[in-house]
Amino acid sequence: MNLTWEHARELGELLYERYDTLDPLTVRFTDLHKWVMDLEGFTGQAEGSSEKRLEAIQMMWYEEWKDGQE
Repeated sequence: MNLTWEHARELGELLYERYDTLDPLTVRFTDLHKWVMDLEGFTGQAEGSSEKRLEAIQMMWYEEWKDGQE
């Protein structure tokens, strides 16, 4: 699957699978950016990200993480 910055839900789910014990709200955007770039299937360009897109990915990851805490 070719994922880009617009695929916040899918990226959030993949990040949760990789970092399931980490509270996403504690992650700095610089780290989040690198981790997204390192995901298998991610084909977006580094300069294609923005604070708004990173926040959307973080929120999707947070929703997955929060559900996993119940």
